[in-house]
Amino acid sequence: MQHDNHGDATVDAIMIAADDLKRIAAWSRELNDREIEVARAGIVEKSYAADAYIFMRGDDFDYWTGIVTGLARMGTVSRGGKAASFAGLTAGAWFGEGSVLKSEARRYDVVALRDTRLALMDRSTFFWLFENSVAFNRFLVRQLNERLGQFIGALEYGRTLDATGRLARSIASLFNPILYPDLTRHLEITQEEIGALSGISRQNANQCLKRLEKQGLLRLEYGGVTIIDLERLRHYGE
Repeated sequence: MQHDNHGDATVDAIMIAADDLKRIAAWSRELNDREIEVARAGIVEKSYAADAYIFMRGDDFDYWTGIVTGLARMGTVSRGGKAASFAGLTAGAWFGEGSVLKSEARRYDVVALRDTRLALMDRSTFFWLFENSVAFNRFLVRQLNERLGQFIGALEYGRTLDATGRLARSIASLFNPILYPDLTRHLEITQEEIGALSGISRQNANQCLKRLEKQGLLRLEYGGVTIIDLERLRHYGE
């Protein structure tokens, strides 16, 4: 173990096991043995404490990144101090391929909402897979397409829906089978975390969640929510 100087992170430099890679990275399940070995050799894991910045807008953060455990928020803060959330990142989510492909500084912040463990693939490994693996490229096309749709949707409902609608769509976005492939209908998340992802206060989130529960869309449970009607959540407010 060693400490990283970026954020509040602890680095684990032991090469990830093949079975562990397949568990945390759905994209690796389509790779051949050679490609898996290259991917394993290019990944390290890091742990971040709750509220730590994984990276900030403008950082040169040269890794393609996956969430092993925990929860993070992708967003930004304006010069006037107004925060905007772009997406939640749950276990199994991989992100940042656009910045790696374009070799540019990050255009958003990513903050750990709770203690979070990441898998970080270095740029050279990413580009080796990009140049040599058909399966990896198929995944990237699907991933970029889904992420674009997610951001367009977030822009739309952020401008047109009330707080309950924004919260419903924000929760529903965490159940995209491409971006979050292994999520079950039960989401371990606090009301404070849901508020942070939706851009509203915990108190407001509590009221919105109770409204959605009363309408039969989800069930509030200790330490999380269980989704009852995902389709209605996805189209809430239309």
